[in-house]
Amino acid sequence: MNMRLFRLSKIFCVLIFSFGAEDVCAQRERDEFPTLQNFKGLQFKSQDSTIYMNFRFRMQNRLGAYTVGGDNLEIREFDARVRRLRMRVDGYFYSPKFSYTLQLAFTRGDQDFDDTGVANIVRDAVVFYNFTPNFYVAFGLNKLPGNRQRVNSSGQLQFADRSIVNAAMNIDRDFGVKVYYKNKIGGEALYHLKGAITTGEGRVANNTDKGLAYTVRGELLPFGAFTDDGDYSEGDLMREVKPKFSIGGGYSLNEATTRSGGQIGYYLYEPVDLKTYFVDAIFKYNGWAYQAEYIKRTTNRAFTYNDAGDMTYVFNGQGINQQVSYLFKNNYEVAGRYSWLDPAENILEYQQETEVLELGLTKYLHQHRIKLQLNANYQTKQGVFALDNKGNRWGGVFQVELGI
Repeated sequence: MNMRLFRLSKIFCVLIFSFGAEDVCAQRERDEFPTLQNFKGLQFKSQDSTIYMNFRFRMQNRLGAYTVGGDNLEIREFDARVRRLRMRVDGYFYSPKFSYTLQLAFTRGDQDFDDTGVANIVRDAVVFYNFTPNFYVAFGLNKLPGNRQRVNSSGQLQFADRSIVNAAMNIDRDFGVKVYYKNKIGGEALYHLKGAITTGEGRVANNTDKGLAYTVRGELLPFGAFTDDGDYSEGDLMREVKPKFSIGGGYSLNEATTRSGGQIGYYLYEPVDLKTYFVDAIFKYNGWAYQAEYIKRTTNRAFTYNDAGDMTYVFNGQGINQQVSYLFKNNYEVAGRYSWLDPAENILEYQQETEVLELGLTKYLHQHRIKLQLNANYQTKQGVFALDNKGNRWGGVFQVELGI
Protein backbone atom coordinates (compact mmCIF):
# COMPACT_ATOMS: atom_id res chain seq x y z
CA MET A 1 0.00 0.00 0.00
CA ASN A 2 2.82 2.39 0.88
CA MET A 3 4.51 1.65 -2.45
CA ARG A 4 1.28 2.42 -4.31
CA LEU A 5 0.92 5.74 -2.48
CA PHE A 6 4.54 6.53 -3.27
CA ARG A 7 3.96 5.92 -6.99
CA LEU A 8 0.81 8.03 -7.02
CA SER A 9 2.57 10.87 -5.22
CA LYS A 10 5.45 10.66 -7.70
CA ILE A 11 3.05 10.97 -10.66
CA PHE A 12 1.29 13.88 -8.93
CA CYS A 13 4.59 15.69 -8.39
CA VAL A 14 5.54 15.23 -12.04
CA LEU A 15 2.22 16.71 -13.13
CA ILE A 16 2.57 19.65 -10.75
CA PHE A 17 6.07 20.27 -12.07
CA SER A 18 4.83 20.17 -15.65
CA PHE A 19 2.25 22.86 -14.86
CA GLY A 20 4.48 25.01 -12.70
CA ALA A 21 7.73 25.02 -14.63
CA GLU A 22 8.70 28.45 -15.86
CA ASP A 23 10.69 27.22 -18.86
CA VAL A 24 8.10 25.77 -21.19
CA CYS A 25 9.87 26.42 -24.45
CA ALA A 26 10.59 22.72 -24.87
CA GLN A 27 6.90 21.87 -24.61
CA ARG A 28 5.98 23.34 -27.99
CA GLU A 29 3.55 20.97 -29.72
CA ARG A 30 4.13 20.37 -33.41
CA ASP A 31 1.90 18.14 -35.49
CA GLU A 32 4.66 17.46 -38.03
CA PHE A 33 7.10 15.65 -35.75
CA PRO A 34 7.23 14.21 -32.23
CA THR A 35 8.17 16.07 -29.07
CA LEU A 36 11.27 14.31 -27.74
CA GLN A 37 13.82 16.80 -26.43
CA ASN A 38 13.74 18.23 -22.90
CA PHE A 39 10.08 17.48 -22.36
CA LYS A 40 9.12 18.49 -18.79
CA GLY A 41 6.05 16.36 -18.19
CA LEU A 42 4.87 12.83 -17.54
CA GLN A 43 7.42 10.53 -19.19
CA PHE A 44 9.00 7.11 -19.10
CA LYS A 45 12.44 5.92 -20.17
CA SER A 46 13.76 2.38 -19.91
CA GLN A 47 16.95 1.74 -17.93
CA ASP A 48 18.94 1.10 -21.10
CA SER A 49 17.42 4.21 -22.78
CA THR A 50 16.14 2.17 -25.75
CA ILE A 51 12.49 3.05 -25.09
CA TYR A 52 11.20 6.53 -24.36
CA MET A 53 7.61 7.79 -24.06
CA ASN A 54 6.05 11.05 -22.97
CA PHE A 55 2.37 11.48 -22.25
CA ARG A 56 0.21 14.56 -22.47
CA PHE A 57 -3.45 15.42 -22.49
CA ARG A 58 -5.35 18.51 -23.56
CA MET A 59 -8.93 19.63 -23.09
CA GLN A 60 -10.86 22.67 -24.27
CA ASN A 61 -14.09 23.51 -22.44
CA ARG A 62 -16.21 26.21 -24.02
CA LEU A 63 -19.38 28.22 -23.74
CA GLY A 64 -20.57 30.12 -26.80
CA ALA A 65 -23.69 31.83 -28.13
CA TYR A 66 -24.88 33.16 -31.51
CA THR A 67 -27.65 35.66 -32.20
CA VAL A 68 -30.58 35.40 -34.58
CA GLY A 69 -29.35 38.38 -36.61
CA GLY A 70 -27.23 41.49 -36.60
CA ASP A 71 -30.11 43.62 -35.31
CA ASN A 72 -31.84 40.83 -33.38
CA LEU A 73 -29.80 39.91 -30.31
CA GLU A 74 -32.06 37.03 -29.31
CA ILE A 75 -29.93 33.90 -28.88
CA ARG A 76 -30.40 31.45 -31.74
CA GLU A 77 -28.08 28.73 -30.44
CA PHE A 78 -25.72 27.94 -27.60
CA ASP A 79 -22.42 26.08 -27.86
CA ALA A 80 -21.69 24.55 -24.45
CA ARG A 81 -19.44 21.48 -24.60
CA VAL A 82 -16.02 19.93 -24.34
CA ARG A 83 -14.69 20.98 -27.74
CA ARG A 84 -11.55 18.84 -27.61
CA LEU A 85 -10.29 16.15 -25.29
CA ARG A 86 -7.13 14.48 -26.52
CA MET A 87 -4.37 12.23 -25.38
CA ARG A 88 -1.01 12.30 -27.10
CA VAL A 89 2.00 10.02 -26.77
CA ASP A 90 5.38 10.78 -28.37
CA GLY A 91 8.45 8.61 -28.13
CA TYR A 92 11.06 6.42 -29.76
CA PHE A 93 12.23 2.83 -29.89
CA TYR A 94 15.90 1.80 -29.85
CA SER A 95 17.07 5.20 -31.09
CA PRO A 96 15.72 8.80 -31.25
CA LYS A 97 16.08 8.44 -35.01
CA PHE A 98 13.12 6.02 -34.99
CA SER A 99 10.26 7.90 -33.35
CA TYR A 100 6.48 8.01 -33.35
CA THR A 101 3.41 10.06 -32.44
CA LEU A 102 0.02 8.72 -31.37
CA GLN A 103 -2.92 11.06 -30.78
CA LEU A 104 -6.47 10.08 -29.82
CA ALA A 105 -9.65 12.19 -29.69
CA PHE A 106 -12.55 11.56 -27.32
CA THR A 107 -15.24 14.12 -28.20
CA ARG A 108 -17.84 13.80 -30.95
CA GLY A 109 -16.92 17.11 -32.57
CA ASP A 110 -13.31 15.95 -32.78
CA GLN A 111 -14.08 12.64 -34.49
CA ASP A 112 -15.78 13.70 -37.79
CA PHE A 113 -18.81 11.71 -36.65
CA ASP A 114 -21.42 14.04 -38.13
CA ASP A 115 -19.93 13.77 -41.64
CA THR A 116 -19.09 10.06 -41.68
CA GLY A 117 -21.25 8.34 -39.06
CA VAL A 118 -18.08 6.73 -37.69
CA ALA A 119 -16.30 7.68 -34.46
CA ASN A 120 -12.78 8.35 -35.73
CA ILE A 121 -10.86 8.22 -32.47
CA VAL A 122 -7.40 8.05 -34.05
CA ARG A 123 -6.09 11.43 -35.18
CA ASP A 124 -2.40 10.58 -35.52
CA ALA A 125 -0.63 7.24 -35.79
CA VAL A 126 2.69 7.88 -37.49
CA VAL A 127 6.31 6.74 -37.33
CA PHE A 128 9.32 8.87 -38.27
CA TYR A 129 12.86 8.11 -39.32
CA ASN A 130 15.52 10.82 -39.16
CA PHE A 131 18.30 10.25 -41.68
CA THR A 132 19.96 13.46 -40.47
CA PRO A 133 18.82 16.29 -38.15
CA ASN A 134 17.59 18.11 -41.28
CA PHE A 135 16.05 15.24 -43.27
CA TYR A 136 13.35 12.88 -42.08
CA VAL A 137 10.45 10.84 -43.42
CA ALA A 138 7.09 9.89 -41.93
CA PHE A 139 4.85 6.92 -42.60
CA GLY A 140 1.32 6.70 -41.29
CA LEU A 141 -1.55 9.02 -40.44
CA ASN A 142 -0.90 12.66 -39.55
CA LYS A 143 -1.37 16.17 -40.90
CA LEU A 144 -0.48 16.95 -44.48
CA PRO A 145 1.94 19.85 -45.14
CA GLY A 146 -0.88 22.21 -46.07
CA ASN A 147 -1.78 25.75 -45.03
CA ARG A 148 0.03 27.03 -41.94
CA GLN A 149 -3.00 27.52 -39.70
CA ARG A 150 -4.12 23.92 -40.22
CA VAL A 151 -0.67 22.49 -39.53
CA ASN A 152 -0.62 24.54 -36.32
CA SER A 153 -1.78 22.41 -33.43
CA SER A 154 -5.20 23.44 -32.13
CA GLY A 155 -3.40 23.86 -28.81
CA GLN A 156 -1.28 26.69 -30.28
CA LEU A 157 -4.15 28.92 -31.50
CA GLN A 158 -4.83 32.43 -30.21
CA PHE A 159 -8.56 32.20 -31.04
CA ALA A 160 -10.87 29.43 -29.89
CA ASP A 161 -11.20 28.13 -33.47
CA ARG A 162 -9.41 28.40 -36.77
CA SER A 163 -10.84 30.70 -39.45
CA ILE A 164 -13.79 30.04 -41.76
CA VAL A 165 -11.29 29.93 -44.65
CA ASN A 166 -9.43 27.05 -43.06
CA ALA A 167 -12.69 25.27 -42.22
CA ALA A 168 -13.82 25.38 -45.86
CA MET A 169 -10.62 24.46 -47.69
CA ASN A 170 -7.93 22.86 -45.52
CA ILE A 171 -6.56 19.43 -46.53
CA ASP A 172 -6.29 18.02 -42.99
CA ARG A 173 -4.86 14.56 -42.20
CA ASP A 174 -4.13 11.63 -44.48
CA PHE A 175 -2.36 8.26 -44.51
CA GLY A 176 0.80 7.88 -46.57
CA VAL A 177 4.43 8.91 -46.84
CA LYS A 178 5.71 12.41 -46.03
CA VAL A 179 9.20 13.82 -46.55
CA TYR A 180 10.68 16.85 -44.75
CA TYR A 181 13.95 18.67 -45.41
CA LYS A 182 15.40 21.93 -44.11
CA ASN A 183 18.71 23.73 -44.51
CA LYS A 184 20.39 27.13 -44.35
CA ILE A 185 20.99 29.67 -47.07
CA GLY A 186 24.08 31.70 -46.31
CA GLY A 187 24.16 32.92 -42.72
CA GLU A 188 20.81 32.89 -40.89
CA ALA A 189 18.27 32.29 -43.66
CA LEU A 190 16.49 28.92 -43.73
CA TYR A 191 14.32 27.04 -46.16
CA HIS A 192 11.97 24.12 -45.54
CA LEU A 193 10.77 21.67 -48.20
CA LYS A 194 7.91 19.24 -47.56
CA GLY A 195 6.09 16.69 -49.70
CA ALA A 196 3.56 13.88 -49.34
CA ILE A 197 1.97 11.05 -51.32
CA THR A 198 -1.13 9.82 -49.53
CA THR A 199 -4.37 7.92 -50.05
CA GLY A 200 -6.48 11.08 -50.34
CA GLU A 201 -9.29 9.67 -48.19
CA GLY A 202 -8.45 11.01 -44.75
CA ARG A 203 -8.87 9.40 -41.36
CA VAL A 204 -12.07 7.48 -41.99
CA ALA A 205 -10.85 5.30 -44.88
CA ASN A 206 -11.41 1.55 -44.48
CA ASN A 207 -9.97 0.75 -47.90
CA THR A 208 -8.26 2.71 -50.65
CA ASP A 209 -9.32 3.45 -54.20
CA LYS A 210 -6.91 4.11 -57.07
CA GLY A 211 -6.93 7.88 -56.62
CA LEU A 212 -4.08 9.36 -54.58
CA ALA A 213 -3.25 12.79 -53.18
CA TYR A 214 -0.02 14.68 -53.90
CA THR A 215 1.03 17.60 -51.70
CA VAL A 216 4.09 19.89 -51.78
CA ARG A 217 5.03 22.88 -49.64
CA GLY A 218 8.01 25.22 -49.33
CA GLU A 219 8.93 27.87 -46.74
CA LEU A 220 11.54 30.60 -46.55
CA LEU A 221 12.71 32.16 -43.27
CA PRO A 222 15.02 35.04 -44.32
CA PHE A 223 15.85 36.15 -40.76
CA GLY A 224 16.49 32.69 -39.37
CA ALA A 225 14.52 30.33 -37.16
CA PHE A 226 11.83 31.56 -34.78
CA THR A 227 12.42 30.97 -31.10
CA ASP A 228 11.18 27.49 -30.17
CA ASP A 229 9.49 26.86 -33.55
CA GLY A 230 7.33 29.94 -33.07
CA ASP A 231 6.48 30.08 -36.77
CA TYR A 232 3.93 27.32 -36.00
CA SER A 233 2.44 28.93 -32.91
CA GLU A 234 0.06 31.89 -32.94
CA GLY A 235 0.95 35.04 -31.02
CA ASP A 236 4.42 36.17 -30.04
CA LEU A 237 4.62 34.41 -26.68
CA MET A 238 8.42 34.17 -26.98
CA ARG A 239 8.73 37.96 -27.49
CA GLU A 240 11.19 37.74 -30.36
CA VAL A 241 14.09 40.13 -29.71
CA LYS A 242 14.77 40.38 -33.44
CA PRO A 243 12.18 40.48 -36.25
CA LYS A 244 11.27 37.01 -37.53
CA PHE A 245 9.45 36.29 -40.77
CA SER A 246 8.38 33.19 -42.67
CA ILE A 247 6.60 32.90 -46.00
CA GLY A 248 5.30 29.62 -47.36
CA GLY A 249 3.19 28.18 -50.10
CA GLY A 250 2.14 24.94 -51.66
CA TYR A 251 -0.21 22.87 -53.75
CA SER A 252 -2.27 19.73 -53.29
CA LEU A 253 -3.94 17.52 -55.90
CA ASN A 254 -6.46 14.96 -54.66
CA GLU A 255 -7.49 12.64 -57.48
CA ALA A 256 -10.82 10.81 -57.52
CA THR A 257 -11.81 11.72 -53.97
CA THR A 258 -15.27 10.79 -52.74
CA ARG A 259 -15.52 13.41 -49.98
CA SER A 260 -16.53 17.05 -50.36
CA GLY A 261 -13.29 18.36 -48.84
CA GLY A 262 -10.98 15.67 -50.15
CA GLN A 263 -9.75 14.16 -46.88
CA ILE A 264 -12.70 15.56 -44.92
CA GLY A 265 -16.36 16.44 -45.39
CA TYR A 266 -19.48 14.54 -46.34
CA TYR A 267 -19.54 11.82 -48.97
CA LEU A 268 -20.17 12.58 -52.64
CA TYR A 269 -22.14 10.47 -55.11
CA GLU A 270 -19.26 10.39 -57.61
CA PRO A 271 -15.49 10.87 -57.37
CA VAL A 272 -14.01 14.29 -58.23
CA ASP A 273 -10.57 15.86 -58.50
CA LEU A 274 -9.67 18.73 -56.14
CA LYS A 275 -6.80 21.18 -56.53
CA THR A 276 -5.89 23.35 -53.55
CA TYR A 277 -3.40 26.24 -53.62
CA PHE A 278 -2.19 28.02 -50.49
CA VAL A 279 0.14 30.92 -49.64
CA ASP A 280 0.78 32.15 -46.09
CA ALA A 281 3.13 34.29 -44.01
CA ILE A 282 3.85 35.06 -40.37
CA PHE A 283 5.81 37.89 -38.70
CA LYS A 284 6.76 38.30 -35.03
CA TYR A 285 8.68 40.90 -33.07
CA ASN A 286 8.69 42.07 -29.45
CA GLY A 287 5.19 40.81 -28.61
CA TRP A 288 3.64 41.76 -31.95
CA ALA A 289 2.45 39.04 -34.33
CA TYR A 290 0.86 39.17 -37.77
CA GLN A 291 -0.14 36.29 -40.03
CA ALA A 292 -2.01 35.97 -43.30
CA GLU A 293 -3.24 33.13 -45.51
CA TYR A 294 -4.71 32.84 -48.98
CA ILE A 295 -6.31 29.57 -50.11
CA LYS A 296 -7.93 28.71 -53.44
CA ARG A 297 -9.67 25.48 -54.44
CA THR A 298 -10.81 24.30 -57.88
CA THR A 299 -12.50 21.12 -59.05
CA ASN A 300 -13.26 19.32 -62.28
CA ARG A 301 -16.83 18.68 -61.14
CA ALA A 302 -18.69 20.81 -58.62
CA PHE A 303 -21.87 18.68 -58.51
CA THR A 304 -22.40 14.94 -58.22
CA TYR A 305 -25.65 12.97 -58.52
CA ASN A 306 -26.99 9.53 -57.65
CA ASP A 307 -29.44 7.43 -59.67
CA ALA A 308 -32.40 9.02 -57.90
CA GLY A 309 -31.25 12.49 -58.96
CA ASP A 310 -30.10 13.61 -55.51
CA MET A 311 -27.24 16.10 -55.58
CA THR A 312 -24.12 16.83 -53.53
CA TYR A 313 -21.64 19.59 -54.23
CA VAL A 314 -18.00 20.47 -53.58
CA PHE A 315 -16.98 23.80 -52.08
CA ASN A 316 -14.68 25.58 -54.51
CA GLY A 317 -13.60 29.19 -54.38
CA GLN A 318 -11.08 31.30 -52.49
CA GLY A 319 -10.49 32.94 -49.16
CA ILE A 320 -8.21 35.20 -47.14
CA ASN A 321 -7.51 35.19 -43.41
CA GLN A 322 -5.51 37.83 -41.49
CA GLN A 323 -4.67 38.06 -37.78
CA VAL A 324 -2.76 40.65 -35.75
CA SER A 325 -2.02 40.59 -32.03
CA TYR A 326 0.01 42.10 -29.21
CA LEU A 327 1.09 40.35 -26.00
CA PHE A 328 1.43 42.56 -22.94
CA LYS A 329 4.05 41.88 -20.28
CA ASN A 330 1.35 40.60 -17.89
CA ASN A 331 0.61 37.84 -20.47
CA TYR A 332 -2.70 39.29 -21.61
CA GLU A 333 -3.03 39.29 -25.38
CA VAL A 334 -5.37 41.29 -27.59
CA ALA A 335 -5.93 40.03 -31.13
CA GLY A 336 -7.99 40.90 -34.17
CA ARG A 337 -8.94 38.73 -37.12
CA TYR A 338 -10.54 39.31 -40.52
CA SER A 339 -11.65 36.36 -42.66
CA TRP A 340 -13.21 36.43 -46.14
CA LEU A 341 -14.64 33.39 -47.89
CA ASP A 342 -15.65 33.74 -51.55
CA PRO A 343 -17.45 30.76 -53.17
CA ALA A 344 -17.05 30.14 -56.89
CA GLU A 345 -19.91 31.21 -59.16
CA ASN A 346 -21.02 27.64 -59.80
CA ILE A 347 -22.11 27.14 -56.16
CA LEU A 348 -23.48 30.60 -55.32
CA GLU A 349 -26.97 29.12 -55.11
CA TYR A 350 -25.82 27.12 -52.08
CA GLN A 351 -23.02 29.23 -50.56
CA GLN A 352 -22.80 32.97 -49.94
CA GLU A 353 -19.81 35.26 -49.67
CA THR A 354 -19.01 35.44 -45.96
CA GLU A 355 -16.84 37.78 -43.89
CA VAL A 356 -16.07 37.55 -40.19
CA LEU A 357 -14.57 40.25 -37.96
CA GLU A 358 -13.33 38.90 -34.64
CA LEU A 359 -11.71 40.25 -31.49
CA GLY A 360 -9.92 38.12 -28.94
CA LEU A 361 -8.69 38.57 -25.39
CA THR A 362 -6.48 35.81 -24.00
CA LYS A 363 -4.83 35.36 -20.62
CA TYR A 364 -1.89 32.96 -20.85
CA LEU A 365 -1.36 31.32 -17.47
CA HIS A 366 1.21 28.83 -18.73
CA GLN A 367 1.96 29.68 -22.35
CA HIS A 368 -0.52 27.90 -24.67
CA ARG A 369 -0.85 24.96 -22.26
CA ILE A 370 -3.14 26.78 -19.82
CA LYS A 371 -5.07 29.80 -21.07
CA LEU A 372 -8.40 31.62 -20.86
CA GLN A 373 -9.87 32.87 -24.15
CA LEU A 374 -12.72 35.30 -24.78
CA ASN A 375 -13.71 35.93 -28.42
CA ALA A 376 -16.42 38.10 -29.97
CA ASN A 377 -17.26 38.15 -33.68
CA TYR A 378 -19.57 39.66 -36.27
CA GLN A 379 -20.41 37.62 -39.37
CA THR A 380 -21.68 39.23 -42.58
CA LYS A 381 -23.12 37.85 -45.82
CA GLN A 382 -22.67 39.03 -49.41
CA GLY A 383 -20.36 41.89 -48.41
CA VAL A 384 -23.09 43.84 -46.59
CA PHE A 385 -22.16 44.92 -43.04
CA ALA A 386 -25.54 46.49 -42.21
CA LEU A 387 -27.03 45.04 -39.03
CA ASP A 388 -30.35 44.26 -40.73
CA ASN A 389 -28.79 42.31 -43.61
CA LYS A 390 -30.12 38.75 -43.83
CA GLY A 391 -27.61 36.21 -42.54
CA ASN A 392 -25.56 38.64 -40.46
CA ARG A 393 -25.12 37.72 -36.80
CA TRP A 394 -23.11 38.22 -33.62
CA GLY A 395 -21.26 35.51 -31.75
CA GLY A 396 -19.13 35.01 -28.69
CA VAL A 397 -17.07 32.22 -27.14
CA PHE A 398 -15.39 31.73 -23.77
CA GLN A 399 -12.95 28.84 -23.65
CA VAL A 400 -10.63 27.37 -21.06
CA GLU A 401 -7.71 25.26 -22.27
CA LEU A 402 -5.82 23.00 -19.90
CA GLY A 403 -3.08 20.60 -20.87
CA ILE A 404 0.42 19.31 -20.31
